Amino acid sequence: MAKERREIRFILNGSDVRLGEVAAQDTLLDFLRNARRLTGTKEGCAEGDCGACTVLVGRLVKGRLRYETVNACIRFLATLDGCHVVTIEHLRGADGGMHPVQQAMVEAHGSQCGFCTPGIVMSLYALWMQSAAPSDAEIETALQGNLCRCTGYEPIFKAARAAAELGDPAADPLEAERADVTGRLKAMADGARVTVSRGEDRAILPADVADLADVLAKHPEATIVAGATDVGLWVTKFLKPISPAVFVGHLSDLRQVDAKAARLRIGAGASYTDAEAALARAFPHLGPYWKRIAGWQVRNMGTVGGNIANGSPIGDTPPVLIALEAKLHLRSAEGTREIPLEDFFIDYGKQDLRAGEFVEAVEIPLAQEGVRHAAYKVSKRRDEDITAVAAGFALRVENGVIADARLVFGGMAAVPKRAAQAEAALKGQPFDAASFERAAQALAEDFQPLTDWRASAEYRRLVAANLLRRFWAEEGEGAKARLEGV
Repeated sequence: MAKERREIRFILNGSDVRLGEVAAQDTLLDFLRNARRLTGTKEGCAEGDCGACTVLVGRLVKGRLRYETVNACIRFLATLDGCHVVTIEHLRGADGGMHPVQQAMVEAHGSQCGFCTPGIVMSLYALWMQSAAPSDAEIETALQGNLCRCTGYEPIFKAARAAAELGDPAADPLEAERADVTGRLKAMADGARVTVSRGEDRAILPADVADLADVLAKHPEATIVAGATDVGLWVTKFLKPISPAVFVGHLSDLRQVDAKAARLRIGAGASYTDAEAALARAFPHLGPYWKRIAGWQVRNMGTVGGNIANGSPIGDTPPVLIALEAKLHLRSAEGTREIPLEDFFIDYGKQDLRAGEFVEAVEIPLAQEGVRHAAYKVSKRRDEDITAVAAGFALRVENGVIADARLVFGGMAAVPKRAAQAEAALKGQPFDAASFERAAQALAEDFQPLTDWRASAEYRRLVAANLLRRFWAEEGEGAKARLEGV
C-alpha cells in the first residue's frame, strides 16, 4: 500500500489550507461561503449551469501551473489537494486597485442585479489571462457557461474587448505570484494516498493508477469520481450519498493524451479541454462539436472517460467515438482488457464493467483515406445544454459507392446505438441522395425512442432522419458545390 496522508492541502487565494475533516460530498462552494465567508462566489443553480459560482483552480501540469475556470458548486472539496483556488476576492489590479476586467465591466455597464457578475468576471479574467485581445469567438466560448438574465451580453462583450486597454496580463498579480505558488504546490506533492473523512463519510485520492486499482479491489462498491459534472448533481440535486468516493481527477497518468502508432489514446481522466486540441487535429469534424459540449467550466472539469463510464444514453462522446471505431481499455488489480466501445453499453444503466474495474483509456484509430465523417448535436439551447439527439457518422466511399457505413445515435435508445438497418440500406449503394433517403426511412426499424422533457419520440425520429439528409447535403451536394466553386 502507498503511504497515506490524512489531510488535503491546497492554497486558497494567498493562504495555505490543511483540512482533515472533509466528507466525500463537501463542495468547494459550501466551503468558500460557509467556512471562509468568501461570499463573492454565488450559488445560482447548484448544478454547473449558470456560472455564478465560477472560480479559478490552478494545478501543476508537467511542472507548470495551469489555471482553469470551474464551477465551485459541483467541485468537491477533496479534489483540491495540490491546487490553487482563486476567488473573486483575490482579484486586484497591478496597483492594488480594481482589476482591469472589473473596471471594464463597470465602464461598459456590464452588470445590473449583479448576482451573476462575479462568475462572469472570473470567466473573463481567465480569458484575459490567455488572450488580452480576444476574438468574438473566444469571448463567446469563455461565456458559454455563464448565464445573465437581465443585462444582456453586448455590454459584457464590450467589457471583454476593453479589458486589454486597461491592463497588461503580464503585470497581473496572479502572474507575479506564479513562481511562488508553483513552489508551494510542488512542496505539497508528496506522492501519498490521501484519505479524509467526516464520521463515516470518506473520500480517497489514490497515489497513482496502480494504487487506484488496489483501492477499488478493496472497495468495489466505491463511487469513482472524475470531473464530478454528473456526480456533483447526485449530491446537490438528489442528496445521494457517494461515500466511499474515490477521486481520480488528480492522477496525471489518467490525463495523458497522445497520438502515435496510427492511433489517438485519451486517458480516462483527460478533461474535454485536455482532449480538445488533439481530437480536432486528428478529426477536424469534432472541433465544432466539442465546443457544443456544455460550457467552458464544465469542459475544464468533465472527462471523456467519465462521460463514457457513466453510461448515459444521451452522453455527448459515445456516439461520435463509436463511429470512429474507438476501443476501451479497462483495468483492475487483476489486469487489463480491451473491448470495442460499442460493446461497453449493455442496457440502460448497465455497462460491461466488472467489480473493481475502471475505465483507463479510450483509443481511436486515426482517420483513413476515403472516410467521410460528421458529428451532430441537437439540443433546446445551442450552448451548454443536454443533448436531445446526438449522432456520429463515418462512411467509406470508393468510386462513388458506399463501401462501409457506421451510423451511431445517442438519445434514440436505452444506450448509444448503431443504426444497423440504416447502415445496411447504405452499404453497397451509390453515394447519392436516394441512398440516404432510403437510410433515413430505415431508421424507423432501428429505433423506438422515448418521449421526455427534452424531446418527443416523434421529434427524435424526425431529427435522426434529417441528420442523415443533412449529411448528404453537406458531404454530397455540398462537397460537389465547394469543388465547383459554387
